[in-house]
Amino acid sequence: MSSKTTATEQFQSRALNVLGANQIKTDSDDLANWGTDWTKSFTVDPLAVVFPESIDQVAQLVKRAPAWGVALVPSGGRTGLSGGAVAPNQEIVVSLDRMNQILKFFETDKIVHCQAGLVTQQLQDFANEQDLFYPVDFSSSGSSQIGGNIATNAGGIRVIRYGMTRRWVAGLTVVTGTGEVLRLNHGLVKNATGYDLRHLFVGSEGTLGIIVEAEMRLIPRPEEQQVMVLAISELRDILNVLRAFQGSLELSAFEFFSELALQKVLAHRDVPRPFTTASPFYALLEYDAHKLETANATFERVVESGWVQDGIVSQSLSQASALWELREGISESIAPYTPYKNDISVRIGEIPGFLDDVESVVTKRYPDLEVVWFGHIGDGNLHLNILRPADVLVDDFYERCHKISPELFGLIERRHGSISAEHGVGLLKRDFLNYSRTEEEIQVMRGLKRVFDPHGILNPNKLLTA
Repeated sequence: MSSKTTATEQFQSRALNVLGANQIKTDSDDLANWGTDWTKSFTVDPLAVVFPESIDQVAQLVKRAPAWGVALVPSGGRTGLSGGAVAPNQEIVVSLDRMNQILKFFETDKIVHCQAGLVTQQLQDFANEQDLFYPVDFSSSGSSQIGGNIATNAGGIRVIRYGMTRRWVAGLTVVTGTGEVLRLNHGLVKNATGYDLRHLFVGSEGTLGIIVEAEMRLIPRPEEQQVMVLAISELRDILNVLRAFQGSLELSAFEFFSELALQKVLAHRDVPRPFTTASPFYALLEYDAHKLETANATFERVVESGWVQDGIVSQSLSQASALWELREGISESIAPYTPYKNDISVRIGEIPGFLDDVESVVTKRYPDLEVVWFGHIGDGNLHLNILRPADVLVDDFYERCHKISPELFGLIERRHGSISAEHGVGLLKRDFLNYSRTEEEIQVMRGLKRVFDPHGILNPNKLLTA
């Protein structure tokens, strides 16, 4: 009998004091499924997967884990792109899949109290049923979970108008690394009683505690939106276009993508090319439909300025949805290439020079590789995806990209930007954290980790090195 088999059986025996037999999985297929996320590039080797169904069960697991000699990896929808939900070293994956209910709706406050395993789209659908709106949205909303959204401070396509997930978290219930249950803020709008611990857990990637419940704010449903897609020849002109439209409209989204990104989507999905003639870059704008005349006037102005070569405006909800597919379909269409993903950000005013610098690095370092650009440029966030050639092994490909990353991250550091705008740090970016955080900041983060997780059992080696 192997040592892993012995360890698995020993854990199962102990865990049955906390969980039912149907809440523990050790089959190899289950371990492979729940032990990884969308990065698909790290070794996966969990000891077991557990499915708690109550806060008390989570707390009991955490309290007993040090004595059992196991670490815990919190798991939501596993749609992350930084290895944050990977269990590579005999950890116990704690899946929140079965804690997925809406517990209460506070109609006057427009707050939904839900469990962390609630799928993002289910919250969006619930809001819609109340004639309200949950504005955080991204391509993985149909499988990502609220707890994971909070743990990574997820952004998405409408940050320019509505901000990141943090903005919508009215309260949290968290199990810390000692098994304590903290109930934070209770949905209050105003609370001036010292440190707001709620915000420490937003973006903490499961390293300080396991988020088990959340109180999420909703807002009145916005009016119908119109979508415009523009063809742009020069990368540097995209910011000129953004400024022009922001000067006349309140934008809900301002996205951009390259011709190569569009080609990958068109090859993967049954959607029409927006223009008969290809353009190096495209911008997608969303705005209130009643601003059509203002938007058209601004479009004429950016065309006269030479920044835009062509444009198309949605004439129906179905056409708006089809235009969004051009942008939202990118991640899925390039997934078969096992891309090396960079989601980077700088201040919006730094974008023109930064784009030029990044383009020079990409041209020099990746002349033989396909590089797909897209991003939420309206909030300073760029996605740079390097595609793996079919004849190159994943490990060799990632090793090459990893070696080149410091050159790219050096450009970010000089502009005081972020090496991860919304995907998180996880395992993928952990060794490069110093490019976005000073040594003093990192030491404070380590101190917080020791306070909330003194035994070091929560998502070990993610975000911070051991």
